[in-house]
Amino acid sequence: MAPGSKTQPPNFLFLIADQLRFDHLGCYGNPIVKTPNIDALAASGWASDGCYVASPICMPNRSTLMTGRMPSVHGVRHNGIPLSLTSTTFVDRLRLAGYRTALVGKSHLQNMAGGPATWPPHPRDRLTTEAHAPDGGRYDQEWGPSWTANPDRELDLPYYGFDAVDLTIQHGDDLQGHYRRWLKAKDPEAEKLLGPKHATPAPEFELTRHRQAWRTRIPAALHPNGYCTERSMARLDSYAASGEPFFLMCSFADPHHPYTPPEHYWDMYRPEDVALPSSFHTPGKPPPHVQWLYDQRDSGKAVKHTPQLFAATERETREALALNYGLITFIDDCVGKVVARLEALGLAENTVVVFTADHGDYMGDHQLLLKGPIHYRSITQVPLIWRDPAGVKGKRNSALAGTIDLAPTILGRAGVEGFNGIQGCDLQPLISGATETLTDAVLIEEEGQRPGLALPGRARVRTLVTRRHRLTLYDGVEWGELYDRETDPDESFNLWDDPAAASIRAAMILRLARKMVAVSETSPNPTAAA
Repeated sequence: MAPGSKTQPPNFLFLIADQLRFDHLGCYGNPIVKTPNIDALAASGWASDGCYVASPICMPNRSTLMTGRMPSVHGVRHNGIPLSLTSTTFVDRLRLAGYRTALVGKSHLQNMAGGPATWPPHPRDRLTTEAHAPDGGRYDQEWGPSWTANPDRELDLPYYGFDAVDLTIQHGDDLQGHYRRWLKAKDPEAEKLLGPKHATPAPEFELTRHRQAWRTRIPAALHPNGYCTERSMARLDSYAASGEPFFLMCSFADPHHPYTPPEHYWDMYRPEDVALPSSFHTPGKPPPHVQWLYDQRDSGKAVKHTPQLFAATERETREALALNYGLITFIDDCVGKVVARLEALGLAENTVVVFTADHGDYMGDHQLLLKGPIHYRSITQVPLIWRDPAGVKGKRNSALAGTIDLAPTILGRAGVEGFNGIQGCDLQPLISGATETLTDAVLIEEEGQRPGLALPGRARVRTLVTRRHRLTLYDGVEWGELYDRETDPDESFNLWDDPAAASIRAAMILRLARKMVAVSETSPNPTAAA
């Protein structure tokens, strides 16, 4: 049977970055950041110019990736709610079909920080406070402090379909999970290099004062990204020896803040040399929650040391961009090593390679840093590259697609049947060029963990993105957002109150309502009528 033939089960190497905005890659038009290896994947495969997340938050969107279902359906509405262990994932389906399945790196399907998570909350409160009964699963398996306390801690396998896991927990250089044990085995003294307390001083960087960055002393080979690279290559070695079909997810925890690029990656890009996003000095009037963030910054009240978004100064933005670029080039180097190993083992001729991210980062877009419930394109659009040895080469498509489409697409390419309740589209007709579009709109859901942004409570947000417009509604307020993405790609001029756009607003609200109905729950099927 010919290599790469669609009649034999393909392997999958799934590469995912954390908090990488779509236009921070060379193949997506960035003129500064160096990403030759990821660019090569795009040049030899297919790239989407219209891929959007189901939610611009880690746990909800990663759960959508795994299940092919919207956050309102799989239940992980925001960080802090683990994905139920009773959920079916596409990796479950691959494993049952005979695939070997492994995850290397960040999972974030259960809580990493905060209190130890359960799903639903503690049994003593459940009957009086929650609508769900317990399912008996372990929901503390990614909780960082439990790994610190127990050096022999392990996951219950299979873990959401993965029969092998090499786990990293948290962000920056000071990670827990299997990484920490690997690090101690590599160098018992290396822990003395981790974290902001042991970092090389960099007082010229304002972000180091906010604990959003530090100049790590850990070398690149021992950095968490180096761990993901080494363990992914080791998994590929084992797959080459076994000859069995495999699905390997290599999940980098970068370039998510705090920014800790090691060695020369810290100095690779200078803040003075990077360009601010075109929306940084936007001429439009900001919506109320963005103006609130500006007011907090300008009055000296902005909180800049937490994971929450904030309005940044020009200097802070340039620093974030430079260090983010350093981490992205570091990841690109790691991707190059993993793909080179795939090719050296003779596996590339029948392996689909996918590259994407779980969500983006404002990175100075409209003067904001990090991420939050303000659905600018910088946090909702992500790169998506699909290199198939039996597929097209060097093609792109701007048709709308989403994270929710990846599960049905991978199952479809593997020839594995899906399951009732899976949502999204199989993107293969789009990838092959057989069709120009599969959907006319993408739904984005977000529900916040904490109150803020001058909203009446926790943010509850629904966004509809079409080829021409973006509409966003917020629970509890009368105002909303409406942008013409064709004439205003930076989303600087809110048309919500523009009388000339009233008919467009009404039509978009109707389309949003219909989309929300279309993605409502369909599992389990009802019993047949008598």
